[in-house]
Amino acid sequence: MDIVAAVFIDEMEMRQVPGPSTRIDLTGVHFSLAAPAPVPVTVEPHLLVLVRCRPDENGNGALEVVYRRDDEQVARNVQPLQVEPGKFNYRLVRAQLEFADYGTVEAHCRLDQGPVTVVPLTLLPPV
Repeated sequence: MDIVAAVFIDEMEMRQVPGPSTRIDLTGVHFSLAAPAPVPVTVEPHLLVLVRCRPDENGNGALEVVYRRDDEQVARNVQPLQVEPGKFNYRLVRAQLEFADYGTVEAHCRLDQGPVTVVPLTLLPPV
């Protein structure tokens, strides 16, 4: 299995179209956000990880997301993942990220100890 994409989002909707085929509508894709209040603050962004399974794979695995600030692990999520062979699936990963100061946290995403996909999220001062 492979990670096709990983992004922070506000919302997601799925819809069927002729084929049969499925569309995933993502809104509010972002890599930064304004803090809801001055630091220190905790945010809970939604990370969407889209995964594909080749037809010759069994489709069972584990998705691990480790959030890092510099070299420090600040949160971690591991969840089982099942994808029908030849199809796609997704996971929403939500973590409580504490920020003592404004800056960037990176989500390190991987399947079954495979290659890592890194997605940055930068916390900006409130508007």
